[in-house]
Amino acid sequence: MKEPLIEKFPTEVFGCPYAGQNKELQSCLKRQYCKFINGTCNKPRKSKSDIKVGICSVGYKPDFMNKFTPVIICPQRFKEEIVFKTIKKKYLPKWKNIEWIPEVSLGKSGKVDYVAIKKNRKGEIIDFLCVEIQASGTTGSPFDAVKDLKKTKKYTKQSYGYGINWANEFSKTMMQQAYKKGNIIYNWKRKIVFVIQDIAIDYLKNATDTKRLFSRKPKLPIDFCTFSLKWNKNKSQWSLKFSKIYSTDIKGINSMLSGTEKSTYPTEDQFISNIIRRQKR
Repeated sequence: MKEPLIEKFPTEVFGCPYAGQNKELQSCLKRQYCKFINGTCNKPRKSKSDIKVGICSVGYKPDFMNKFTPVIICPQRFKEEIVFKTIKKKYLPKWKNIEWIPEVSLGKSGKVDYVAIKKNRKGEIIDFLCVEIQASGTTGSPFDAVKDLKKTKKYTKQSYGYGINWANEFSKTMMQQAYKKGNIIYNWKRKIVFVIQDIAIDYLKNATDTKRLFSRKPKLPIDFCTFSLKWNKNKSQWSLKFSKIYSTDIKGINSMLSGTEKSTYPTEDQFISNIIRRQKR
């Protein structure tokens, strides 16, 4: 199957790609089954918990790109085998029999999504690596598109009423996690890896001060291991593909938390002009 058209609608629902009317997609809608967690989707609607949202990724064209692209909005979407294989290959090539432990407490700094551990013959933990997964999120809801799928077996519009909340998920949530957890990891002289989509880095470069975000540097404590979502024509599905690793330190996280570089700050006169334009609306 050739790559499906992407517009402002969900590109994957319950792990199935949208490519017009599709029997497999209708089956996924009925079962509410998520292949990434090998069970029922765990993202319920707020109003009806028995109805699952099921949206893995949505089409969107951000200001910093010139075309629509699938944006991952569910962290479970990253639970493809390639992610764990990539972590092993890039960070733990000499480890054997890796165990992945989910949701491990870091005290008052929250929990780590996954910890890869290495044991000796006595079963004692002798090494570990912390891994966080961060997806994007939406403003507004793309669920109207799913309701159309259930009712008409296709999308009735090319554009649904949602946006992507880049700032909240990446500038705010992820950076706060990187700061709080990164400080602990740095104190241990270890490394924490954030698994994200490649376009999240594009957003950060466009919206924040990334002068201390480097191509991979093993000695730095915080890594962003990025994956792109590409169309796999052999399997007729969207698949993750390793993209690149970026590294930074606590100073780098602080720079990104502070926002854009000083050279891009608006002047007072520009800000006053913005106020005037807003008044006229």
